[in-house]
Amino acid sequence: MTTAGELRSGKGHKDENFPVASWIIHPRHRALILAFYNFVRTGDDIADHPTLPAQEKLDRLDLLEAELLGKGDTQPEAVTLRRAFAERGMSPKHAQDLLAAFRLDVTKLRYENWDDLIHYCSLSAMPVGRFMLDVHGEDRSTWAASDAICAALQINNHLQDCGKDYRSLDRVYLPQDALAASGATVEMLGEARATPALLKCLQGLARRNETLLQEGRSLVGDIRDTRFALEVRVIEAFADRIVNLLKARDPLSENVHLSKGQMAAVALSAMAGGLFQRITGQSPRPASSGRVI
Repeated sequence: MTTAGELRSGKGHKDENFPVASWIIHPRHRALILAFYNFVRTGDDIADHPTLPAQEKLDRLDLLEAELLGKGDTQPEAVTLRRAFAERGMSPKHAQDLLAAFRLDVTKLRYENWDDLIHYCSLSAMPVGRFMLDVHGEDRSTWAASDAICAALQINNHLQDCGKDYRSLDRVYLPQDALAASGATVEMLGEARATPALLKCLQGLARRNETLLQEGRSLVGDIRDTRFALEVRVIEAFADRIVNLLKARDPLSENVHLSKGQMAAVALSAMAGGLFQRITGQSPRPASSGRVI
């Protein structure tokens, strides 16, 4: 049996919509964060594998979890993360929650409503923010704001990739009641261009997701670690730009992703604003939130 890592898609931490263990983060945390990322990416790629049978996906996810918990040493990503957790005295709970989300990706292809989707995000996205907060020793009172931001990041991704997810995996994260309310159908996701009904649904979800981002705005100010706070500010800035694209464009036929150059420019601006606020205690003058790049 091949190792889980041999099933990786080839996507790495530099290909994400957000920074992963970037140079902003203190070097003492990067090895643990990268070990966590590699474990999670491996599990995600198993769940998304285009040819593996569903039961084999579930079996491989179970094996990753078993070895994360010390039952075997055949899966390098699980062993590396297990040892990294042990060195820091951290629980594997956040990684286990993510594995639960990947199992849902295999077994649950539709979501009834917004609350159903948020429950999925509580396993697929919120544990990532909680892990990062725990790594930095932040107070768990920050979890609520982090949960909102992480869920919004996940939903941005769902909206960006809604056509690909449907065509490749028959997986639809758009709430069924939102589709119905707009007069849209799942099958419209297979078209080259969104119908007016589907576009109404997608852009309505983007606006709702923008509200979710706003619920997490207190997080940056509540984080004690300056370097981590700056990284979160950069992530928020990326999410803001993406949600603005999603409010104005059709993800089936138009670009709703940031280029590497755009990401670099947004990151520098966000860091400068974050440092200004950290030093002066004042919020910098905001850029136009409605601008689409």
